[in-house]
Order: sequence, then structure tokens, then C-alpha cells
Amino acid sequence: MDNGSSFPVWQTKKIEDVLKIASGRDCRHLGEGAIPVFGTGGLMTKVDSFLHDGETVCIGRKGTIDKPMYYKGKIWTVDTLFFTHSFTDVLPKFLFYAFQSINWKEHNEASGVPSLSKNTIKKISFKIPSEKEQRYVVAALDSISQKNEIEKGILTLYQRQQKYFLDNLFI
Repeated sequence: MDNGSSFPVWQTKKIEDVLKIASGRDCRHLGEGAIPVFGTGGLMTKVDSFLHDGETVCIGRKGTIDKPMYYKGKIWTVDTLFFTHSFTDVLPKFLFYAFQSINWKEHNEASGVPSLSKNTIKKISFKIPSEKEQRYVVAALDSISQKNEIEKGILTLYQRQQKYFLDNLFI
């Protein structure tokens, strides 16, 4: 079993060195469809056209700037949400996890509604290992994420059960 000692040191790279950032656009002119439209608040609607098809990591431009989102498939984003594409030397899912470790609020450019620009995002540096090690990291973190989702589901069931007992025991 590999103990990780054979992997080279992680390199520090700027975001602009490993991907391209694109802006979302207004979707009001589009018809209804099956393509999800996301803003910083999450899923907004579904339309009949897409801006990107494939893996992407989205990050807020305005509003919620500290909740990166991974998506795989056809997607449309509105102008409050950037999406990433054209990845070089980085797996999109690894980037998603790396983005979660960045303190995005530290890069906020506004005094009111939190805001980020492409130029600010591009200049942020993060550490990146070899593709092989990225795959290991993604597999480990995906496994933990799946376990977290299962545990959240179990917790919800226990909370419903508790509410049921509280609502019905003391009648």
C-alpha cells in the first residue's frame, strides 16, 4: 500500500494558471426546459439552453461568495455566479474541494453586498498535487461527503421521530 511518500511536493499555482472563469448571464429570454439555472442562492429555474456542458465549479460573484458549488452536466448560471471551465493540471472535483478551503470573504471587494471579480479570483493561489494524488484526495473527500449526506438523512429521521413523540405523547 502506498503511504503517500512517493508523491512530489504540492505546487502553488494561481487560479488563472489552471482554469478559465466565465460569467453567468440573464436567462429570462430562454424557454422552459430541463437545464438547471443557478444563482448564488442555488437552483432558480430550468431552461432550454445551456452556457456550459461538463464539469464546473461555480463561485459567487455577488451575494453568497463563500459557497463553491460543483456541477457536472449542462448548466446555465445567472450573472451573480461565475462558472469555471478549460481546466489544466487540475481535476474539477479537486478544485471544488480546494475552493472550499479558501476564505472567500477575505477577498470581498464590497462594503455592502459581498462581491468578487474575475480578476480577484484569478490571482488567488492554492496548492495542487499531481493528478494521481488529486484523484486520491477526491476519492477520500467524496467518501466523507457521502457519509455526511447519509448521516444528515438519519439525523432528519430522528428529528421527525422526536417531533412525532413530542406531539403525540403529551396529549
